[in-house]
Amino acid sequence: MLRLTRNTYQHGWIETRASKKQDLVFVYRWRERKPDGGYTKRSEVIGPVSMLKTEANAWRAIEHRKLDVNSDHPQGQAVTIGMLVSRYLETELPELRHSTANGYRSYLNHQIKPRWGDYPISKVKPFAVEQWLKGLDLASRTRGHLHNLMRVLWNCAMRWELTEIGENPMKLVRVRGTSKRQREPMVLGVAQFRLLLGELDEPFRTMVILDLATGLRCSELFALKWCDVLWDDLTLLVRRGIVTGVVSDVKTKYSNAGIPLDPALAEVLLNWQRKTLFKNPGDWVFASPFVAGKKPWYPWGVERRHIIPAGIRCGIGRIGWHTFRHTFRTLLDETGAPMKVQQELMRHADIRTTMNVYGKAMDESKRAAHGKVVRLVLPSQVA
Repeated sequence: MLRLTRNTYQHGWIETRASKKQDLVFVYRWRERKPDGGYTKRSEVIGPVSMLKTEANAWRAIEHRKLDVNSDHPQGQAVTIGMLVSRYLETELPELRHSTANGYRSYLNHQIKPRWGDYPISKVKPFAVEQWLKGLDLASRTRGHLHNLMRVLWNCAMRWELTEIGENPMKLVRVRGTSKRQREPMVLGVAQFRLLLGELDEPFRTMVILDLATGLRCSELFALKWCDVLWDDLTLLVRRGIVTGVVSDVKTKYSNAGIPLDPALAEVLLNWQRKTLFKNPGDWVFASPFVAGKKPWYPWGVERRHIIPAGIRCGIGRIGWHTFRHTFRTLLDETGAPMKVQQELMRHADIRTTMNVYGKAMDESKRAAHGKVVRLVLPSQVA
């Protein structure tokens, strides 16, 4: 006789048990059905009771695991946005770049989950999301990031078969003005830049010169090592980035391209190498003496303690690392460099970021444009 069993959605249950390493811990338990119709008990440690405090907190920590336990019956209970977010944080976020993951984690935990966490996926409608985004007191670009992340979550929900597969409803949400800046970025004139240099001591002076003369992102600038400087070839290799002390890959494969190093700028770097205590090939170019050179200086600390005060002292106002990248791009324009050359010197992944021009810039053209910028910004006594 054929026995029929109903494959029901199970929540499992939570218990506490003693642990040699963590004293008392919360444990999540559930039953896993066997092919022959029987079942076996399974368990997973959630965390120490001393940290989680209550069973309610333990349920919140393990909520997303119910999706895996019921993977063959995911829609037996309404899946909430909170469960979806928790699963995304555990399975998808580790695959992203460190800086991107940090931004996504903040958006998910501080914006999306508090507003939508208790809603079943099927109950979240595009118009409601659009009105929510419109009402947030955030920059347009930030609201655009939140919208994009909502679309990513729905794509994951469909891929994990937690909702019906079809057109992503978040595509219907309109968020206007996401590409517009609230204020135009500051760009320094050559005279202003030289005033700024007069207010800076080493190594901050060399940091600023190198950053403006190359257009490096600050995450790339502080991740430079002496082995990245090819003195004979006059080339600077951009191999890595560093954000909040974590070393990772550069932003795009185009960021990984070597950039020309004008002889005058190479001399500035060489002078700094003679002064620093950390000059071996594997040392950071801007190694921090406060940690015996094991890590580079922290870019936001340098900006807050040295660059911003220097800008205010010389009458420029508040400036930061990205000011130098914008200035580099503007100075390239002043040299008359072709747009394709500018795109490659800026190392943009998409030429539309600069201008839609085709063809590959020749190395000599890039060196000539770079050299003109260096001669514009370096004081005559340095050059």
